[in-house]
Amino acid sequence: MKRMLTGLTAVAAVGLAWAGPAAAEGKLNIYNWGNYTNPELIEKFSKEYDVEVTLDGYDSNETMLAKVKEGGTGYDIVVPGDYMIQIMIGEGLLAEIKPNEMENFKHMDPKWVDVWWDPGRSYSVPWQWGTTSFTVDTEVYTGDIDTLALLFEPPPELQGRINMLNDMNDVINAGLRYLGYPRCNGDKDQLKEVTELLLNAKQYWRTMDYSTIEKLTSKDVDLSQNWNGAAMRARAQRPTLKYAYPKEGFTGWMDNVAVLSDAPNMENAKLFVNFIMAPENAALISNFARYANGIKGSEAFMDPEMLDAPEINMPADAPTPDFVKPCPQETVDLYNKIWTRLKQ
Repeated sequence: MKRMLTGLTAVAAVGLAWAGPAAAEGKLNIYNWGNYTNPELIEKFSKEYDVEVTLDGYDSNETMLAKVKEGGTGYDIVVPGDYMIQIMIGEGLLAEIKPNEMENFKHMDPKWVDVWWDPGRSYSVPWQWGTTSFTVDTEVYTGDIDTLALLFEPPPELQGRINMLNDMNDVINAGLRYLGYPRCNGDKDQLKEVTELLLNAKQYWRTMDYSTIEKLTSKDVDLSQNWNGAAMRARAQRPTLKYAYPKEGFTGWMDNVAVLSDAPNMENAKLFVNFIMAPENAALISNFARYANGIKGSEAFMDPEMLDAPEINMPADAPTPDFVKPCPQETVDLYNKIWTRLKQ
C-alpha cells in the first residue's frame, strides 16, 4: 500500500451470469486499508441498494491475510494488493465471482484485464493503482531528490527526519534497488549486503510507520517513504513536498476488490463489485484516495487537479514501475530474518 490514493447511469441491474435484485437489502461488511474509502461512495451504494454497510480497516496485506485465515470474520469484501490476490486465490480464500461477466466490466481498462495475479479477472477488479517511492520537503533539502540515496545515505539535513514504511517488502526491495540487485532475491551474499545497508541506515530514520500523511503534514518528518496518492494528499497541506521518482527504480502496485469465499452477504458483495466498475463510482474512489483506478471514462468525473498532478503523472524519463511478484517461500523466510533484525 501499500501502502498509505460515477457508470454513466446508476447501476440498476447485475450481470446475467449472477442473479441479484435491482434493489437489494441487508448488509455488506468491507475490510479495507485504513483511510482509503470515500464515505460518499459508501453512502451512495447504501442508498441505491438499501444495504447497511460496515467498514473496518487494516494497515498491511499481511494483517488482512492473517485475519481472514482465522475464518468466520463476517467480512464480505477485502482489498488485497496484487501479489496478495494471487496468494489468496491459491489458498482458496476468494470467491470466483466472475467480474468479467458483470454489466460494468465493459468499463475496465483493457491493460488491467490480463494481469498476472488474476488473468482475465475471474476474482477481482481494480480499486486503485499507483507507485511506492518517497516524499521530500524541498525547502528542507534542495538537492536532487530522485535517488534512493536519500533513504539509505541521507544528507545531514535529513538525518533523523525520515519515516520508512513499516512494510518488509517495501523497505527490503528499496534496499535491493539501491544496490542494483533484483527483487525476490535469494542470494545470501547479496542479502547480507542489504541487511548491512538497512541496519546502518536505521540510525538516520526517525520512525517506521504507515501513517505517512500524518507524519508529513505534522512536520514530524521531512522525508517519508510513501505512496503517490498519499503524497498528493500530504502536498495539499504542505506545498513544499515533492514526490520522488528515483533513478534506481520504484514499486508499482494495484489494490483490488475481491469477495471472500465465506462471505455471508455474497450477492450484496457482487453488487458492490459491479458498482465500483461504473466510471463515476471509480472516480469517487480516486477523488478521495488520490490514485488512478483502472476504469475507462472515470477521468470525466475526477477532480481537475487529479489530471495533471505530478504524483499521478510520471515524468517521461522516470523508470518504469516495478510490479513485484510473490517471492518463493525460501526467499520470504530470508526476508523475515532480515526484518526481525531490523525491527529489534
